Amino acid sequence: MKYLMTIDAGTGSVRAVIFDEMGHQVSIGQEEWNHLAEDSVDGSMNFDFRKNWDITASCIRMAIFSAKIDSKDIVGVTSSSMREGIVLYDKNGDELWAVANVDSRASKEVVELKEKFPNMEERFYKASGQTFALGALPRLLWVKNNRLEIYDKMDKISMISDWVLAKLSNVIASDPSNAGTTGIFSLSSRNWQPQQAREAGIKDDIFPKIYEPSTIIGEITTRASSDTNLPKGCKVIMGGGDVQLGSVGLGVVQVGQGAILGGSFWQQIVNIDSSTSSPLDMNLRVNPHIINNISQVEGITFFSGLVMRWFRDAFCDLEKLEATKRGVDTYQILEELARKVPIGSNGIMPIFSDSMKYSKWYHASPSFINLSLDSNKCNKASMFRSLQENACIVSAINLESVSSFSGINSDSLTFAGGASKGALWSQILADVTGKEINIPVIKEATALGGAIVAGVGVGLYNNIDEVAKDLVKWDRKVEPNRDNYFKYQEIKEQWQDIYIEQLKLVDRGLTTSMWRGAGV
Repeated sequence: MKYLMTIDAGTGSVRAVIFDEMGHQVSIGQEEWNHLAEDSVDGSMNFDFRKNWDITASCIRMAIFSAKIDSKDIVGVTSSSMREGIVLYDKNGDELWAVANVDSRASKEVVELKEKFPNMEERFYKASGQTFALGALPRLLWVKNNRLEIYDKMDKISMISDWVLAKLSNVIASDPSNAGTTGIFSLSSRNWQPQQAREAGIKDDIFPKIYEPSTIIGEITTRASSDTNLPKGCKVIMGGGDVQLGSVGLGVVQVGQGAILGGSFWQQIVNIDSSTSSPLDMNLRVNPHIINNISQVEGITFFSGLVMRWFRDAFCDLEKLEATKRGVDTYQILEELARKVPIGSNGIMPIFSDSMKYSKWYHASPSFINLSLDSNKCNKASMFRSLQENACIVSAINLESVSSFSGINSDSLTFAGGASKGALWSQILADVTGKEINIPVIKEATALGGAIVAGVGVGLYNNIDEVAKDLVKWDRKVEPNRDNYFKYQEIKEQWQDIYIEQLKLVDRGLTTSMWRGAGV
């Protein structure tokens, strides 16, 4: 039997997942990590490439050990990661500087670009589907303005998934699906746009070669083999962005198909023809898919999975102990409690992520609104359920925006990622959206998508879209409750009105935004 590995560097954790050639998940090595702010740099979210490589290598060794296989039978390795995160290298290929996905330190630079070059953001968005909110240009300008010694040494830029592959193969390269999220990229040509960097006053010769996903770019080096226990000479295959690879792992490979990936962030995506123009209002983003000639229009719900992790770690020590005794996940215990809570969570309204407004993107202060002093109604169970409902409500709003732009509105959705393990959460999503929810057997959709891409690269499979349809297996289907759907429509409208008022408190300087896009 031959095996394939995907290394998925997410916002909240990194995981190495091994699959056999039939698409069955064999083992996983996973560890949570954190991306910390830089001292005196507002909005910063550093990516500690030294510490994080040690964590990544540990996860790879853990996956190999758990699989109980001969590592020489692993024939291909690829990587995925949070999009938008970037790594800078010197001329020797050594890392200089790196940030994670929602680093927003470059507010001054965004303002500077908008003032100096009116309509630049709109022009670049039309070509790339990206605004400055999470783009690389303002961050690179920040480095130029604040870390000149790094800027002068900067020779290459890559995404974090590319960094993983570079650590394995010593080859710095990138792919359209992840590089496209820099905003220095063309949706139509699926390649860099160096002239955009030049126009913004940034070096235009720092962009590595673009390879389409499934292309072999190198082999595991001696040093990487020593670090990870992967076999020297094993093929390293170009991967891609986590959402796009997740789409492959869900069989979402044709125009008109859609999905929700519920991880640290929740992404709501629908496949469109790559010739489709980007939305005029710039409230949604458009990314290159793994599949050529397809783009994805996307809404994002911020921090849904990370908020759940915070809630678990801050308030649920007893549930953690019970979960350990029973040998189950803490979230299962919390869902059992939340099932007893009525729709609407006894009126509790969580204020965390807003619906996506890509052109002017910021959030209210994190809070729970409408709490009561009745401990029978306001408790951990009801607050937990309210967070589940809220993630689904924001997703539904984003899907409505996607549908309004694309004209695509199907009666069903694919749901994957860690959140889809929750039976209650899946039912709430069906009830809030009014759509049939299809949940795959393998919840690690991004990792499976990576394995499919790697398998095509080493010749185990013919092409990505065909094998995706063959390998994706379905666990269950969840039908919406129509009565609950209508109740949630009222709750959704109420939540939107409340969120507007909460944003006004941020605007007045009375509360602190959970996250604010650079320059907003």
